[in-house]
Amino acid sequence: MVKIGLEIHGYLVANEKLFCKCKAEHGLKNSKPNMNICPVCTGQPGAKPLLPNKEAINKVIQIALILGCKINNELVFQRKHYSWPDLPKGYQITISGPHAKPVGEHGKFLGIGITEAHLEEDPAAWNPKTGEIDYNRSGFPLVEIVTEPDFTSSEQVVDWLKQLIATLGYIKAIDKKMGIKSDVNVSVEGGARIEVKNVNSINNIKNTIEHEIERQTKNLPKVQETRRYDETKGITTLMRTKEQAQDYRFITEPDLPVINLSNKLINELKNSLPETPQEKLEKLIKKYKIEKKYAEVLTKKIEIVEFFEKIIPEVEAKLATRWVTEELLSVLNYNKIELDEIELNSKHFIELLKLIENKTITELKAKDILRSWKEKSESPNIKEISNISNDEIQIFAKKVINENEKAVSDYKNGEAKAINFLIGQVMKLSNKRADFNTARITLEKLLK
Repeated sequence: MVKIGLEIHGYLVANEKLFCKCKAEHGLKNSKPNMNICPVCTGQPGAKPLLPNKEAINKVIQIALILGCKINNELVFQRKHYSWPDLPKGYQITISGPHAKPVGEHGKFLGIGITEAHLEEDPAAWNPKTGEIDYNRSGFPLVEIVTEPDFTSSEQVVDWLKQLIATLGYIKAIDKKMGIKSDVNVSVEGGARIEVKNVNSINNIKNTIEHEIERQTKNLPKVQETRRYDETKGITTLMRTKEQAQDYRFITEPDLPVINLSNKLINELKNSLPETPQEKLEKLIKKYKIEKKYAEVLTKKIEIVEFFEKIIPEVEAKLATRWVTEELLSVLNYNKIELDEIELNSKHFIELLKLIENKTITELKAKDILRSWKEKSESPNIKEISNISNDEIQIFAKKVINENEKAVSDYKNGEAKAINFLIGQVMKLSNKRADFNTARITLEKLLK
């Protein structure tokens, strides 16, 4: 039997670092190493931490609540000592350890037990090849989610993680640009637990688990180990034997007071939580009769499903579903933007779909309009975009036939595909306002 547990680290959405006023920015295009630093986050002698970032604490509480955890009213920060080049103070400030009470504990999410969710600061970024250290990341607020060893396969882990990330996206708690990393704990029956540190993508987590199951099955480990995953070789390598809690010499952080959380605050944060992706999925299927495969696409991101929920009462369900899951997402993906990065008014989108629904404009013209909204939407101007009459289509069709002798000749000689070229020319002349089927019928009649 295989047992798998995760220790998931995610960067919290916050404007400032956890214990100082430095900007919580890392990896931006114009950022340079060591530009967002101060004596606190670089561990200068005599520098003491400020009170913890309230925004970060609230985010961790929300995460713990959505994972079904019990929230502790007292937060006591600890010093976790270890010697590593990326840790300037020689210890990490965290709410973890053998005598600590985490922010939340004893939860369950999608059938997997949650041991705890706690808050801590991130170390700096150390490059072992060059020896260089970038302290921009030092002091970033991190959430650590520790699961019970309830997983039994890599596939189960991958599916669960995807749903976890989607759910955390609903409360905008995790910085999606910085991703997650996880310590992966794997053991096979009769063997010692092996921890693989800092695996930095879902695909690598999957590969790590599969490699460890195969490796441990062939050679059952008798001693706990800490290993690292080599992405280029697809294997894990030994770092050290596994530390025990006493090796970290946990002590209460003397420079920080106990943080007391009121029940009022906890209840306010709980009541502010949105519906989960699972709840949204059930609603779309039961209330709006959306097919499950489309409902799953819609519920991946909260901004998309909330936008859809504004559209669906006003527009025919199949049309609304197709235009959000296919056309809108296509425009966003092509431009590499998120919905909340543009000013797309749901009323304008409804107007556009109503024009399609009433056959006032062609879908081709509607697609052109949607593509033009990559920054900001506006109410469609019906006079400029409405469908043209059959008489106008006939005028354009005659012009196209007169100006494209080769395509006409090819069509008359049995090349059926030539008609598509001619239809395309009619659509071009009409600025995509001609009805596609009407253009085809008109051309075919004239060509006879």
